[in-house]
Amino acid sequence: MRVVSGDKKGLSLKAVPGTTTRPTTDKVKEAIFNMIGPYFDGGIGLDLFGGSGGLGIEALSRGLQSMIFVDRDGKAIRTIKENLNFCKLTDRAEVYRNDAERALKAIEKRELQFDLIILDPPYKAQKLLYLMEEIQKRHLLKEEGIIMAEHENNVELPEVIGKLHCVKKEVYGLTVISIYKYG
Repeated sequence: MRVVSGDKKGLSLKAVPGTTTRPTTDKVKEAIFNMIGPYFDGGIGLDLFGGSGGLGIEALSRGLQSMIFVDRDGKAIRTIKENLNFCKLTDRAEVYRNDAERALKAIEKRELQFDLIILDPPYKAQKLLYLMEEIQKRHLLKEEGIIMAEHENNVELPEVIGKLHCVKKEVYGLTVISIYKYG
């Protein structure tokens, strides 16, 4: 795993030890950012299932100003912090050990709104529909914001979820990338 593009291009990233996380391949990461960017002019992001931090770090490398990383696994949190430190991005990131639902409640209290929300949950524990409904209910996505959902190809997400519309969907083997924006 490495940073594919931007000012941290080429830096290697550590994977979370063990088999509890499934890192996004460089090929899929490149495709994701071609769909949603490929570059940003500032903005704030939320990586709700941080894993190794690869997707959020990629967004920072491509110009996002700051990123909040959340994961409930202690090994993942340590890996995110190591990768941020190695990429010299700790000053542009916050890292929290929490589950997704509690994290959304905590973020709502801070009255934050995001330009980019990354949802890449474990394939076995999909709650994407529920999470996108919660994000809308809590007003966490800016009007022009993007939600990037990565899911298994046997998970069928609706074209419309509340006020969110699927604007792009691409299949990469077992992985599907669905991009949602307010319609």
